[in-house]
Amino acid sequence: MDEKVPPGQNTNMRIDFYYDIVCPYAYLGSTQIEALAERCGAELRWHPVLLGGIFRSVGGAQSPMTQMSAPRARLNALDLERWADTWSVPFSFPSNHPRRTVNAMRLLTATPHDERPALTRHLYRAYWVDGRDLADRDVLNAVAIEAGVDPGLIDSPAARQGLFDTTAEAVAHGAFGVPAVVVDGTLWWGQDRLNFVERALGGRWPGLPGRIRSESKTVRFFHDFASPFSYLAATQIERVAAQHGATLEWCPILLGGLFRNIGTADVPLFQMSEAKRAYVTRDLSDWASWWDEPFAFPSQFPIRTIAPLRVAIVEPSLTMPLYRAAWAEDLAIDSPEVLGDLIERHGFDAREVFDRTQSDEVKATLRANTQLAQDVGACGVPTFQITPSESETPFLIWGQDRIPMLERALDGWSPACG
Repeated sequence: MDEKVPPGQNTNMRIDFYYDIVCPYAYLGSTQIEALAERCGAELRWHPVLLGGIFRSVGGAQSPMTQMSAPRARLNALDLERWADTWSVPFSFPSNHPRRTVNAMRLLTATPHDERPALTRHLYRAYWVDGRDLADRDVLNAVAIEAGVDPGLIDSPAARQGLFDTTAEAVAHGAFGVPAVVVDGTLWWGQDRLNFVERALGGRWPGLPGRIRSESKTVRFFHDFASPFSYLAATQIERVAAQHGATLEWCPILLGGLFRNIGTADVPLFQMSEAKRAYVTRDLSDWASWWDEPFAFPSQFPIRTIAPLRVAIVEPSLTMPLYRAAWAEDLAIDSPEVLGDLIERHGFDAREVFDRTQSDEVKATLRANTQLAQDVGACGVPTFQITPSESETPFLIWGQDRIPMLERALDGWSPACG
C-alpha cells in the first residue's frame, strides 16, 4: 500500500535509494541523499537490500576489494577517507570487515518507512563510526532499541521475503552494487554520482566544498589513449591546471604494461558483469555530457597505443588531437595510415615524426614513464600525481570523476595520503 507523501514534496519526482549497511560507499551516500532530496523537493524512498544477493544475481565477487590489485585497494581505501573528510562525515573502517548485516537489513525492511531513515542512521553509525558488530544479535537489538524500533521485527515473515523482493527489484533496475539511486527508471551507482541524480531532478549540484587557499603545485598526469576515462580527463586537465595556477606535466604510459605488472586484467571492462559493463558504458556518456565534450565509443576496441603514445612523446601538441580522433571521431589511431594522416593534418611531417618515435630515447621514455606510474602507486589511468611543494610528499588522485577533488587539492586541501 502506498504511503502518504509528506507535505512539500514533489510527487512527480521520487528518489529510490537502495543500500546495505555493510557498504561504506552507501554509508557516505546516505549522509548526502536527504539534503539532495530536500533541495529538489523530491520524495525519498529508502530500500534496504542484501548486497551479497545483488552480487550473486549479477555474477560479481562477494568481496570485490579482495579481487583488486594492491595499488587499487590502497587508492580505494584512501578515496573513502577523502570523501568522508570532504563531507565532514565521521568514518572508521571496522576490523573484520565485511561483517554480516543480513539481520540488520531484515530489521530495516520490516521497519515502517517513516521510521526507516532514523534507524538507518543509527545502524550506519554503529557500523562505520563506532565499530559495533551488527552480526551480534544482542548488539543489533540494542541499536534497534536506541532508535526506538522493536527488534522483534527482524523475525517477522515479511522481513525475510521483503528483503529478497527489494534486492530483486534493485537488480531489475540494473544495480550491481550499492548505493544504487533510481530516478524515473534511470539508475546511478555510487555516492560519487549524486551530481547526475540532482541534475536529473532539475537541481543544481552544490559540488564539493570550495576554495581554501591557493599555492603553486605541479600535476603529473599519467594517461594512455587506450582509456576512455583518460580521454575525459584529458579534455579537462589543461583548464584545471590553468585555473588553479598549477604546472602540468603530461606523462604518457603504456596502460597494458602497468596492468600486467600489478596483476590487473588487460581490459578490465571485459571482466565486468554484464550489468556493470552496461552501466559503465552509459556512465561515460553521462560524464561527457557533464563536461560538455563529444564522446563516441570506438568501433574497434581495445586500441593498441604504443605508436600513438610515442608520437605524443615526440610531439606533445598532438596529444589532444589523438584523443579526440580515438574517442570522438572513431578513427583508428593504431593504424599507421590513420596516424600518419592525423600527424600531417596538424602540420607535422609524418615520416619525420615516425622516424623519431623509433629512437631508443623515445622508447626508453615510455618504459620509464610506465615504471614511474607503478613506482608511485598508480593502478590505472587517469592518475594525477600532485606535488604541493619541493618539501612535501606527492600524493595520487585516481579517476576522471575525481577532478573536483583534484581542484580542491590544488587549492590547498590536504587529502588523506596513506
